[in-house]
Amino acid sequence: MQFSEYWLRQFVNPSLDADALGHALTMAGLEVEEQTFVAQPFNNVVVGEIISAEKHPDADRLQLCQVDVGEAEPLQIVCGAPNARVGLKAPCAKVGANLTDFKIKEAKVRGVKSFGMMCSAKELGLEEEADGLLEFPSDAVVGQDVREYLDLDDTLYTIKLTPNRADCLSILGIARDVMAITGAPIVLPQVTAANITTEQTHLVDVIEQEACPSYYGRVITGVNASASTPDWMIRAIERSGLRSISAIVDITNYVLLELGQPLHAFDLDKLNGKISVRFAKKGEQIKLLNDTEANLAEDDLVIADDSGPIALAGIMGGEPTSVNHQTTNIFLESAFFTPEVMAGKARRLGLSTDSSYRFERGVDYGNTKQAMERAAALILEICGGHAGSITEKVGRLPERKKVKLRYARIASVLGIQLSKDDVANILKQLGFSFDETEDGFVVQAPSYRFDIEREADLIEEVARLHGYDKIPAIAPVANVTMLPLPEAKRSLNWLKDSLLSKGYQEVITYSFVEESWERTLSDNQNPIMLKNPIASNLSVMRSSLWAGLLDVLTYNLNRKQERAMLFETGSTYHCNDNSYQETAKVAGLCYGTANPEQWSDAARDFDFYDMKAVVDTLTHQQATYKRDVHAALHPGQTARVYLNDIAIGWLGKLHPKYQQQYDLPKSTILFELNTELILQTKLASYTEVSKFLPVRRDIAIVVDETIEVQTIIDAVNAEKIPLLQKVQLFDIYQGKGIEEGKKSLAFLILMQDTNKTLIDSEAEAAIAKLLKLLENKFNAQLRN
Repeated sequence: MQFSEYWLRQFVNPSLDADALGHALTMAGLEVEEQTFVAQPFNNVVVGEIISAEKHPDADRLQLCQVDVGEAEPLQIVCGAPNARVGLKAPCAKVGANLTDFKIKEAKVRGVKSFGMMCSAKELGLEEEADGLLEFPSDAVVGQDVREYLDLDDTLYTIKLTPNRADCLSILGIARDVMAITGAPIVLPQVTAANITTEQTHLVDVIEQEACPSYYGRVITGVNASASTPDWMIRAIERSGLRSISAIVDITNYVLLELGQPLHAFDLDKLNGKISVRFAKKGEQIKLLNDTEANLAEDDLVIADDSGPIALAGIMGGEPTSVNHQTTNIFLESAFFTPEVMAGKARRLGLSTDSSYRFERGVDYGNTKQAMERAAALILEICGGHAGSITEKVGRLPERKKVKLRYARIASVLGIQLSKDDVANILKQLGFSFDETEDGFVVQAPSYRFDIEREADLIEEVARLHGYDKIPAIAPVANVTMLPLPEAKRSLNWLKDSLLSKGYQEVITYSFVEESWERTLSDNQNPIMLKNPIASNLSVMRSSLWAGLLDVLTYNLNRKQERAMLFETGSTYHCNDNSYQETAKVAGLCYGTANPEQWSDAARDFDFYDMKAVVDTLTHQQATYKRDVHAALHPGQTARVYLNDIAIGWLGKLHPKYQQQYDLPKSTILFELNTELILQTKLASYTEVSKFLPVRRDIAIVVDETIEVQTIIDAVNAEKIPLLQKVQLFDIYQGKGIEEGKKSLAFLILMQDTNKTLIDSEAEAAIAKLLKLLENKFNAQLRN
């Protein structure tokens, strides 16, 4: 919300300078994000009037002007502006004036003395470009300081409002808070009912009364839509970040900024039948003021006439019924649309308007009629015309429920004791009505404070009006003891440190993803849909972390980062039988060369086993892997990860079709694991270290190529053959000398005894048992 200090001080004028006022607003919870001057510093520039203009004797494009600046004698000024003419009033910088880039001195221009300079908006630092002199109206006072005439000593504030403080999306709302903060009196704009000088009205039918509890409409005939908007109104609008369009539109925008109530004016002669407030019908469309066609959904609230929708309620008007300079009769609308109905509608249609921004957060329903009267009075004053009586359609308006505020709870939350009178005075400053009770107050907030719903909201108001800086920082008093750390569980920080130590970088992505990602990449055909997504491509909750990681990878590749090692820890969300489950996961991604480019190593890309080593580290070398199929992973390079016979995640290479979809030149390796399960670990146990050397034997067996190596190793370990300490694969061979459909597996076998040195016969006996087991279970044959 951007606003002008001068405009605010017309409502409330505390004895604070601009900086102190900005600090007071920030300390009261209305954070001043930016504070700037309207114009750069300059001086000695006044309103001047050209009283004569003759051609320069030695230059075709220059004029020799006599300029009245309110002194005894006019100034002779050489001017080359194309719009310089007799009778023009414009800024005149006198000798000695300091402009933004230079100082004005007495000079000779082509042999003729010049005692000043006529100025454009660019030379005053008001605009970046200008085609000629800045022209003033004919009623501008000659000799008046331009800074004073244009209110250029004004300050612009931009406040960063939290979503619950939509009441401050207007000058009136901010003024109320300044009054409460400083105690300065507030002067409200005088709003008087317009004189009814025409009997003409227009029929209104509010079909959806829950969505539109109040609707006010008024016919104003005989208006001059091409009338000029007053300079004071243009300044107020433009200094609030809007642009001047036409008198009627400017007036509705002015009231929006002043009172916080959006309004809309229809060209009465373009309406076809009565006004209806209803939901859109299936297949309806509307052409909007921004020249776009909107396809309406059945939950879009519209203003319609007999021809169909003529405006998106609370968002934007339609082009066919818009006001233009030829308009003579208007139908002025002021309504209250509930935030629940408005939420997300503008965003779904790719729109963002000042009206929708306010209606989504809540507009003061007690101010709807007053805004209508205010706008009508301004239209009659500026554009003329005849006002008809107001058509009112008021249903069941929201209620501000009473909220209990307890002294004990204030002290508990804020840590300070406030007297009964102090709390009562704060509530009065805020304009809250209340009844006193034995332990506190029963408070009812006014209609514009729709954020007051519970006791915590009132305590926040008490804190900010009392002053956050007045709440002492008291160190807590507590018995500090060391908490027991479970030996069988590691921390999330350990998990992150493990990945960081391997060169991975942590990223944090949205928990919301695109629906198509969920249905394809995560193979989730029942994603959790968001009712009010922040963007159309973030419409469902993620069930996997991979989509976010791939999005970050694409972002980096587009910026010429050709190597990436990324990980993320976060929650994933699943819907099972209409129940929702949140699961903590860790996921990683590697892409590009396995090592940074260097002269001593040949470059190679990351492969499946690089990522498997990472997973082994995270699972304390206890994970097992089984071939499986996942929609996002390569059919031949995908493994399901198990820990203690429980499936905990996936490991594999990105499926080629998604590699193509993401436009990835190289393969991408991914993993995703259940965080809670991998942080569980077995307690350490003591095993005696043998003092005797181990005996190593290497064997090579031939088995069917369909048999997995892990299955063989698991079977050997389960048999618990005496003396056998380790079985490890070190070679696989298929080719010449090996029957088709078979493969040769070479294993390293380590045997050891903790009490003595093994002799050959004992080692051979253990090997014989091993070979017998392999033959019986896998039909393995010892390779010669």
